[in-house]
Amino acid sequence: MKCGSQSPHGASTGDQQLDSETLARRIADLAGDRKGLNILVIDVRGRSSYTDFLVIASGTSDRHVQSIGEAVADAIKRELGLSTLGVEGLKEGQWALVDFGEVVLHVFHQFTREIYALEDLWKDAPRLAVEQQAAAT
Repeated sequence: MKCGSQSPHGASTGDQQLDSETLARRIADLAGDRKGLNILVIDVRGRSSYTDFLVIASGTSDRHVQSIGEAVADAIKRELGLSTLGVEGLKEGQWALVDFGEVVLHVFHQFTREIYALEDLWKDAPRLAVEQQAAAT
């Protein structure tokens, strides 16, 4: 790890150790490429024992949630050779969790996100700036 503490999961691509912040930013970019909405990256290093960053995004339908989760997992595997440690909720499409170890991606159906308000649980944790794509009209 180049930044923060070592995660117990240790993401590496071949001989190269991957910076968890860089991975979180790439995951956020990929979610944006799939038209994910309200993307948020939360730095939970030193606050969580299971991950360094949470990436939270919303989709507009069950299929959109599935598409974002699948596309991000596939792209990270293809680009970085990094497999997921676990995936939950893709079939249901209301809340998909894609675990990359140092970064956990949560993709919510936009209405489900409001109910769980996961980002409120980490309201005191720092956020990373994420460039949001303008919505198509």
